[in-house]
Amino acid sequence: MAQVPATTQATGTDEGVGAAGGLDVLLESHRTELTGYCYRVLGSAFEAEDAVQDTFVRAWRAYDRFEGRSSLRSWLYRIATNVCMDSLNAGNRRARPVDLTPATPLAQAALSPRPDNTWLEPVPDARVLPFHSDPAQTAVARESVRLAFMAALQHLPPKQRAVLILREVLAWKAAEVAELLETTTASVNSALQRARATLAEHAGAGEAADTADPLDAEQRKLLDRYVAAFEGYDMTALTALLHEDAVMTMPPFDLWLAGTDDITGFMTTIGAACAGSRLIPTVANGAPAFAHYKPREDGEPGFVPWAVQVLDLSGGRITGLHCFLDTPKWFPLFGLAPALDAEGRPLGGDEAPDLPSPVERARKIIEAERAAGA
Repeated sequence: MAQVPATTQATGTDEGVGAAGGLDVLLESHRTELTGYCYRVLGSAFEAEDAVQDTFVRAWRAYDRFEGRSSLRSWLYRIATNVCMDSLNAGNRRARPVDLTPATPLAQAALSPRPDNTWLEPVPDARVLPFHSDPAQTAVARESVRLAFMAALQHLPPKQRAVLILREVLAWKAAEVAELLETTTASVNSALQRARATLAEHAGAGEAADTADPLDAEQRKLLDRYVAAFEGYDMTALTALLHEDAVMTMPPFDLWLAGTDDITGFMTTIGAACAGSRLIPTVANGAPAFAHYKPREDGEPGFVPWAVQVLDLSGGRITGLHCFLDTPKWFPLFGLAPALDAEGRPLGGDEAPDLPSPVERARKIIEAERAAGA
């Protein structure tokens, strides 16, 4: 795993605690990177947002005792790590369908859902990846939220997971991680070695997939051809774009398919209602993605949400098609329109809902606690 360059390391003069604007401004400046950290640890976009909110609540409560011996950023990461460790100690490990069962032959395909907390969740890049002016930094950061890498992280014990992310993704020094975890440098280095070995054992489907930025001209052409084939429901054209060992997953269902014949066969049988769909481009988990709207079933013109598709690309072919079907969760998270008109134009606005940020929610909690104690 390549490292994000040293501009994101723990130490430095990245903040002045007494800066104008108050603590909420300082917390907000760290929100995206902390959300990305918590997302990598937890595997859930919504749990990550909750963890960041809890981090900010704890920081607000303890801020009068913050003595500045470390940077505010390091202190927040310490709190966020403790929040995530508490959550992970509950024992849940998220996964992709390919991690849980063998591929299902088309003749045996059945749609059996599992609970939401079974699955790795997709996330919009903008919620977890801070802006970098250097394209190389952006590419490294996106690599670290790919679904395959996220799935491999889930095999690590909580401490090893935190160590690997801090050391190899965020480029913290071993001594800094040791201080954060209140352990020794030798322990951190040992945990990192064990984590690397475990990741090597669990490298699987999608591990070599291309990240979304920057896509070269051939990759953009591949995506254009995919949109044309999918919207035209042209299985011959789609087959030409899929790798022979491509996989298709559909959380919350545990069913997954392997190979072009079973994928296209599923689409023309159980998935036949998706013929005539529309795809709207987006980006998720460092990969090209699409909002999938299928034709309305009431006979009226227009299209309704069906899935967020996250694609794996490698070697000029599509190697993975991951369709996240819980659209009441995913479409608002990605700021996607709730419907399209007959011409494929967004209806009801296509901007992200104006929801309170973790900082705003944390402030309200603190204000309520202070009011109750007054």
